[in-house]
Amino acid sequence: MWNIQIVKTNAPKAKPDSSALGFGKIFTDHMFMMEYEAGRGWINQRIVPFANLSLHPASTVLHYGSEIFEGLKAYRRADGKVQLFRPMENIRRMNNSAERLCLPQIPEDEALNILTTFVRTEQDWTPSAPGTSLYLRPFMFGNDESLGVHTVHHVEFLIIASPVGSYYKEGINPVKIMIEDEDVRAVRGGTGYAKCGGNYAASNRAGERAEQKGYSQVLWLDGVHRKYIEEVGAMNVMFKIGDEIVTPKLTGSILPGITRKSCIEILKKEGYTVHERLLSVEELSAAMENGTLEEAWGCGTAAVVSPIGELCYKDRKYTVNGGKIGKITQHLYDTLTGIQWGKTEDTFGWTYPI
Repeated sequence: MWNIQIVKTNAPKAKPDSSALGFGKIFTDHMFMMEYEAGRGWINQRIVPFANLSLHPASTVLHYGSEIFEGLKAYRRADGKVQLFRPMENIRRMNNSAERLCLPQIPEDEALNILTTFVRTEQDWTPSAPGTSLYLRPFMFGNDESLGVHTVHHVEFLIIASPVGSYYKEGINPVKIMIEDEDVRAVRGGTGYAKCGGNYAASNRAGERAEQKGYSQVLWLDGVHRKYIEEVGAMNVMFKIGDEIVTPKLTGSILPGITRKSCIEILKKEGYTVHERLLSVEELSAAMENGTLEEAWGCGTAAVVSPIGELCYKDRKYTVNGGKIGKITQHLYDTLTGIQWGKTEDTFGWTYPI
């Protein structure tokens, strides 16, 4: 294993009150850093006091978007211990993203050691109030000091952490979603399956239009046919249509969500019929019209699951399940959060105690 040097801060910050936590605005005392140099590999693994970065104006990431990131959480259990949820899935997805962006991968065992060492160092920052957690943001970016377009030779990798509040401070309220039929998020063969900043930047225009119309997020269609449902702005999406639970097939333009994967595994284990397949907007519209669309929800790290109470397509509005959270959606939320916070038995082996 790599030797990780730990340099503690001389000025630790006061821990915030749980009631003051939002998302990604407060940061812990330390961060993990290391560099990659072509011909040498990963070097200089260290945990140091949290501080600003210094970048050359020609840094690759600033001009060509050579960047990837991940998002996962550490949870405070009732017994006071801290645990992660499926961290190896995040590590593998980040390596897949790195391969797509021509960035160096990190050996899985070393990545897990880095992550757990960092969380162990910052575990006192993991809040204990219901629904709160320590959000972890590993990220990697090209840092060549040159304007040429080429494979990156120098890379920075960091992990920062932020204590975050409950996503649902006032209960799980269904959201309103607008189906976007102009802009596209990604195309097959592109970077849709990678977790990189460009995917999110490209989604902002449609998201802003939706927000102006009173919708919280956009539901994307595929970039080739403008026909098949893909994912919500910041989450994967699932639908209960009759006796079938449908989620869009991973065709290369959809992020392979870890919460999505967990939902599928839970539902299949419990005997539900779950299909990962192409779902056209016409089929979904017909299900909304004839009432066979019984539930719809988004799923992702931040919200776990987010019930959808209204869908809008070409200015036609459809209410889902009377605008209330559905039985299966609630069950998935209770099951996943129970496992994540250690309130229920983890029969899947998904949790990783620190």
